[in-house]
Amino acid sequence: MSEQTSSQTRPPAPDGLPPERRRWAILAVFTALAVASLDTAIANIALPAIAADLRVSAADVVWVVNVYQIVLVATLLPLGALGEIVGHQRIYLAGLVLFTLASLASACAWSLESLLVSRTLQGLGASGMMSVNGALVGFIYPRRLLGRAFGYNALVVATATTAGPTVAAVILALGPWPWLFAINIPIGILAIVIGLKTLPQTPRAAHRFDFIGAVLASGSLGFFIIGISSAAHHAHIGVVVVELGAALLSGWLAIRRHADHPAPMLPIDLFRRPLFALSAATAVCSFTVQGLAFVSLPFYFQTVLHRSQVETGLFLTPWPLVVGLMAPIAGRLSDRHAPGLLGGIGLAILAAGMVLLATLPASPGVADIVWRMVVCGAGFGFFQAPNLKALMSSAPADRSGSASSIIATARLTGQTLGAALTALCFGLAGTDGATAALAVGAGFAALGSLMSFLRLTVRR
Repeated sequence: MSEQTSSQTRPPAPDGLPPERRRWAILAVFTALAVASLDTAIANIALPAIAADLRVSAADVVWVVNVYQIVLVATLLPLGALGEIVGHQRIYLAGLVLFTLASLASACAWSLESLLVSRTLQGLGASGMMSVNGALVGFIYPRRLLGRAFGYNALVVATATTAGPTVAAVILALGPWPWLFAINIPIGILAIVIGLKTLPQTPRAAHRFDFIGAVLASGSLGFFIIGISSAAHHAHIGVVVVELGAALLSGWLAIRRHADHPAPMLPIDLFRRPLFALSAATAVCSFTVQGLAFVSLPFYFQTVLHRSQVETGLFLTPWPLVVGLMAPIAGRLSDRHAPGLLGGIGLAILAAGMVLLATLPASPGVADIVWRMVVCGAGFGFFQAPNLKALMSSAPADRSGSASSIIATARLTGQTLGAALTALCFGLAGTDGATAALAVGAGFAALGSLMSFLRLTVRR
C-alpha cells in the first residue's frame, strides 16, 4: 500500500465501548494517568532527601526532575504518531510497562547516574501514556459523552496534583525516598492487567513510521524546552541562542521533510484547521498562566508575606482542588454548549483571579488569599475540559494520536514558558517579581480568552 495514503487497514472503531467494559478501560487509563501526574509532584518534594542520601549538590540533583521533563516533552509527538500506526492501546500499555519497570529501577538506584538513567526511561514511559491519553479516551467514550469524559480526565490530573505533596510527605515520614518510586509498582501492575483485558483496539494508519522525522521532531521540542529552561536559570545568552536555534532548525527540517506526508510528525496539517490551532494556542496560554502563578506565588508567600512552607502549601491547594470540582461540571456543559464560549468565560474568570492576586493588600489575611485562589481555580477548571474536547473533536479520527500528543505538549510547553517568564520577572523587578509575574499571567489569560471566543466564528 502506498506510503502517501491515509486510509485505514481496518474498519473504523465503533462509537465508544459498552458501558461495563468502558468503566474498566477508563479505570486503567485514569489509574496510569494519576500515577504519572503524581510522580512529577512527588519527585520535586524528594529532591532534598535524594541529594543528602546520594551526597550530591542541589544543582546536580535538579536533573532528576529535568531529565524526566525533557525526555517526556521531546518524545510526545513521535509516540503519538507511532500510536496512529501500531494502535494507541499498544503505545499506552508499552509506556505503562516501561514506566513501572523504570520505577523499580529508580527505587533501587545506588547513585545519581543510575537514578538519572532510570528517570530517563520513566520519562519515556510517561510520554507513551500521555501521548495517546486523549485519543484513547475518545475511543473509550461515545462522542455524545466526550465532554464528560474529558472532565473526568481533568479531575484525575487535578486530584493527583493536589494530593502529590501530601502523599510525598506521608511516604517520606514513613520511609526513605526510594519508596516514592516503589509505590508506582503495584499500581502500575494493576493498571497493566486491567488494560490488557479492556482497552479498545484502535484503527491503524497505513503509512510507515519515519524515524528521521521523529528525531527531528524530538530535537525541535527537546532543544526548545532546554533553551527555555536555560534562560530561566540565567545561562549565558550564547548558550540559550544556540539551543533555541537548534530547536528552530530541527523544526524547520521536520516541516520540510513532511511537507507532503499524510501524517506529518510535527502536525502542521492539524494546525491548518483554525479550530484546532486556536484550541492549542489557548491551551498554551492557560498553562503559561498556571506556570507563572505556581512558580511565583511560593516566593511571594514566603519572602514577602513571611508565611511558612506549610502555610504556602495550604494557600496553593484551593486552585487544583477547585479545578477538580469544576472540570466535570464544565465537561458536561461542553456536551451541550460550544467549547469556545465555555473556554472564553473560564479564561476571563482566570484573568480576573490573576488580577485579584496581583493586587492583594499589603498584609492579607488567610481569607483574602484563599478566595482569590478559588476564583483562579474555578476559571482554569471551567476552561480545561471543554478545550480538551475541542482539540480532540477538531482533528480527524486517524490523526487522534497527534492531536492527543499536542494536548500534553501544550501543557508542558506552557508550564515551562511560565517558569521562564517568572524568572525573567524576578530578574527585572526584584522583590516585586511575583506581582509582575501575576500581572503577566493575567495578560496571558486575557489573550487566551480572546482566542477562545474567536473559535465561535470558525466553521468546522
